[in-house]
Amino acid sequence: MAEEVKKEIKNITITPGCVSCGSCEAICPEVFELNEIASVKKASDLSNYSELIQEAANMCPVGVIAINTRDTSNS
Repeated sequence: MAEEVKKEIKNITITPGCVSCGSCEAICPEVFELNEIASVKKASDLSNYSELIQEAANMCPVGVIAINTRDTSNS
């Protein structure tokens, strides 16, 4: 039986190229905010919003949301 690999979001990076469409903020306003370009709120608890963060990254029309994870499986 294969062990399920658990991943925890370590951080999120908005790479250059954001077109300020606002989709990330609309999907997960607890984590993303839009000023001139999208950014990640400093005090965000990423673990509570991992599914919405992934959805925001998937919906980004220019693909500039990079989610960095760490393996939290017990070895």
